[in-house]
Amino acid sequence: MNTVSIDFKSFVEWDNSPFVLFNHHGKILYLNSAAELLFGHTTPREIFDIALFYAPQNFGYKTTMLSLNYDAFSFYAITVGYENEEQIAIRLYNKPRIKQNIILHKEKLITTDINILLEANIALFKIKNNNHLELFTDQDIPPFKIDQNNFSKLLRKVMDAFRSSDSIFIELKLLIGEHIIIADKKESIVKLTIEAGSRYHDADEEIVALTTNTHIACSLKEHAIRLDIPLIR
Repeated sequence: MNTVSIDFKSFVEWDNSPFVLFNHHGKILYLNSAAELLFGHTTPREIFDIALFYAPQNFGYKTTMLSLNYDAFSFYAITVGYENEEQIAIRLYNKPRIKQNIILHKEKLITTDINILLEANIALFKIKNNNHLELFTDQDIPPFKIDQNNFSKLLRKVMDAFRSSDSIFIELKLLIGEHIIIADKKESIVKLTIEAGSRYHDADEEIVALTTNTHIACSLKEHAIRLDIPLIR
């Protein structure tokens, strides 16, 4: 076998599968760009604990098939390895995404200020509910194209899931470095998160149905709902 001096670090950096190297205390020694994005949705401690749990008993590397989900990130396997007692590495393998053959009819979308649309739907929610609301939004998000009617229906269903919560936290922000490909074009993503101490799950199927024929990604959790909305210009 020919031996060629190659710096493989660049290949790891360009890989879209998260890779993290920890020391034995859980401190990050190295992570690639994909791992940086992942840590916007989970903590280094959780990934370190997973690495410890699935580490091989002896020096070397071990691949385990399992299912991990962090919002829009889904993984089907991990490889954990270590060659000494001081460092441990983990690589998470992205689950292939099923391509949605959804035709985007931009002419049917309306250029919208998402902050105004969100505040209007919150005002409707407050007419029937007196929950304490904390709203954090990015006022610099530019107007973009969206199906206003469908999105308003979706918002009302999502908000209604928190109708009995004492306090509701709502955050709207532009995700930096994350994109979605629509019609072979890279689009930025606006994230809307609604969270409380508890929520109803009776309308989860309807919420998913309202996102089925759109490019909005929906993540339903026990105490939160997250919508990843494409910023279509």
